[in-house]
Amino acid sequence: MHIPDGYLSPQTEVVFGVAMLPVWFKASRAIRKVVKTRYVPLVAIGAAFSFLVMMFNVPIPDGTTAHAVGGVLIALLLGPWAAVVAVSVALAVQALFFGDGGVLAFGANAFNMAFVMPVVGYAVYRLVARRLPLTSPRRALAAGLGGYIGLNAAALCAAVEFGLQPVLFHSANGTPLYAPFHLSQTIPAMALAHLTVAGFVEFVVTAGVVAYLQRANLPLLRINHRDGTVDPGKARPRAGVRWRWALIGLGVMLALTPLGLLAPGGAFGEASPGKLALGKYGLKAVPVGLAKWNGFWRHAVLGGYGFGAGNHPVAGYLISAVVGIAVICLAILAIIGVIRLSDRRKVRGRARTEALGKVKDDAPDEVGTLTA
Repeated sequence: MHIPDGYLSPQTEVVFGVAMLPVWFKASRAIRKVVKTRYVPLVAIGAAFSFLVMMFNVPIPDGTTAHAVGGVLIALLLGPWAAVVAVSVALAVQALFFGDGGVLAFGANAFNMAFVMPVVGYAVYRLVARRLPLTSPRRALAAGLGGYIGLNAAALCAAVEFGLQPVLFHSANGTPLYAPFHLSQTIPAMALAHLTVAGFVEFVVTAGVVAYLQRANLPLLRINHRDGTVDPGKARPRAGVRWRWALIGLGVMLALTPLGLLAPGGAFGEASPGKLALGKYGLKAVPVGLAKWNGFWRHAVLGGYGFGAGNHPVAGYLISAVVGIAVICLAILAIIGVIRLSDRRKVRGRARTEALGKVKDDAPDEVGTLTA
């Protein structure tokens, strides 16, 4: 689902980039509630989790690959707006450092995976899990269902974005200028990948983590479920949220990331122009716009999550995972630092305004004094 540059027209990319601006603004305001608590590291951990889980490619029967995203799980733990920030940061790092997803198409990718997926998945979870005890097994199933539907909603958005390109943007003789896939091709391809395989992976990951937290770390699950009740027989008082297991889990995922190399091929719609099967789509040449914009970003540090020559792929994948996590953590810390600095300036501004107002109130009334 990582749309590369060139597959969407510049007009489409601008529309999605502009559309995401108010979403990111709203998310930055909503995440202030998390910044003021001791749960700030969870935002970085969530972004790192999303980055790592997207490195685990799974094979699809048609020869392509797909992957989970983890956006709905982050939404369940910290709220959908925190998920918007976390997944957006992960996508930005993937595009800039590893060439996974387009830099120009970042707005569209963020719309699909960082906005539609967590918001839709979280809404489904809340609808199914309402009034259920926090420790109910059905709540874990509701979380998995939210992950499944959220991922497929994001995939459907990507399919529509791809499929509308040849309809809206083509030459005088009807040749597509950007993505050559029509809706009759994109929707079945995305449905096959995500309804049958990737969606179930997302279901298992989301439901499995929630089920584990219900037994082993309920305070972590309570962060975004303040009103959740607990079955008296299953309540296990804890001193607080335990961070160690989250870090250990990330470490295990990092060590296992080379498993993502086992899936052959690439995802639908992510092929470079040179590897595009032209005959399959009735084309004699690569679309002009696709060829022009596909190589826009040439500054990836570890393009394709590996070394340029393709040597030592396992080492390259592991190093990419380490670099990605480090950059993501730094980016989250920078965002949180900016939010905190903005809040401090607002507090100082209000204090200064109140002080000036108090001085004016305490000042003698000169007119009244002269009159007297």
